[in-house]
Amino acid sequence: MKKNIAVIEGDGIGPEIMKQTIKVLNSITRKYNHDFHYQNVLAGSLAIEKVGDPMPEETIDICLKSDAVLFGCVGDPKYDHNSIGMRPEDGLLKLRKKMNLYCNIRPIIVYSQIDKSPIKKELLNGVNFIIYRELTGGIYFGEKGRSKNGEKAYDYCVYSKKEIEKIGRMAFQSALLRKNKVTLVDKANVLETSRLWREVIQKIALDYPDVNLDFLYIDNAAMQIIMNPKIFDIILTDNMFGDILSDEASVITSSLGLLPSASIGNKKSMFEPVHGSYPQAKGKNIANPLGCILSASMMLEHFEMHEEKSILEKAVKKSIEDQVCTSDIIDSKFSSTTEEVGSFIEKYIQNQ
Repeated sequence: MKKNIAVIEGDGIGPEIMKQTIKVLNSITRKYNHDFHYQNVLAGSLAIEKVGDPMPEETIDICLKSDAVLFGCVGDPKYDHNSIGMRPEDGLLKLRKKMNLYCNIRPIIVYSQIDKSPIKKELLNGVNFIIYRELTGGIYFGEKGRSKNGEKAYDYCVYSKKEIEKIGRMAFQSALLRKNKVTLVDKANVLETSRLWREVIQKIALDYPDVNLDFLYIDNAAMQIIMNPKIFDIILTDNMFGDILSDEASVITSSLGLLPSASIGNKKSMFEPVHGSYPQAKGKNIANPLGCILSASMMLEHFEMHEEKSILEKAVKKSIEDQVCTSDIIDSKFSSTTEEVGSFIEKYIQNQ
C-alpha cells in the first residue's frame, strides 16, 4: 500500500524521536511491502526563524494533501517572553484548525514492568483507558483579548451542539469495542457550555443502550485519575479539560514520554506524542521515543493496517519487558539511548 505522509519534526527533541519513528516505520514497510513516502515540512521555532511564521501556508498545504501527518513537538523557551507576539505553539493550533482535527484520542496504558510512578502500584495494575478530547472548540479557540488599558483580559469558551455530537458519537463507538462505559467530564455545576455538553451527550446515549454513561466534575475526575484510575474506560471531555487531564494521567504511566495521540479530522488526521519539546534534552540522545513510535502505531490503525499495528506494539512491549528503555522509565544506570530504543524495536520487527 502506498501512503504519502507529511513529517513535522519540530523543535527540541522532535528531530531525534522522529528519526527513530521513521526507522521503525521503515521496518514495517519492508516487512509488509508498503510504500511510505515522507515529506519533511517546516513548523515551530525554526519556521519562525526562517519565514516568520510558526506554521507556513506551504506546510499546511502539504499536510492537507497528505494521507496523514506525523508531528514531533513544538516549543522553545526563547519565545516564552518575546516582543514579536508569536510562539511556536501557535502553529500547532493553526494546523489543527486548518485540518479540522476535532477529536484527539489519547490512550493511557500502564505497563506493569515500569515502576516509576509516584502512585501506589496496587492502584495501577491493569489501568487502560482512553481520553477523547474535543480539539477545535472551547476556550482555546474562542475570542480572546485585552481591554484598551491592559487591565482586563478575556477568553470566551464557546461550543455548538454539532461540535459536541461529532466527538460524542466517536467516543460511544469506541466504548462498544471496549468495556461499554463513557465518563463525561465537565463543570456543569458552573459552566453553561458544560450543561450543553450534558444535554447533547445524554441524547446520544439513547442510541447506545449497551453503553453505561456517567458524569464527573473536572475537579473530582482529576482526583479519581490519581486515586482510582481503574474506574475509567472512555473519558469524554472538552478541549481544555482534556488537555489538563491527559497530562495529569501521564503521572500514572510513569512518564509523559510514553503517551501517544491521534487527532482525527473529517478527511485528514495527525499523529503526535503528547509530550512537549523538552529543550533540556535536545541533542543528548536521552529522549524517550516511545510516545512518537506509538503515535505511528495509531497511524497504522488509521490506515487499517491492523497486523502492522499489532507487531509494532508487541515490539514496544518487548523493549519495555527487556528494559531497553530511556532513563525516564528505568534506572539511569541501566538505561538505553534514544537511538538504542529505536534500533531494538526496528530489529524486533525485522525478526518476526
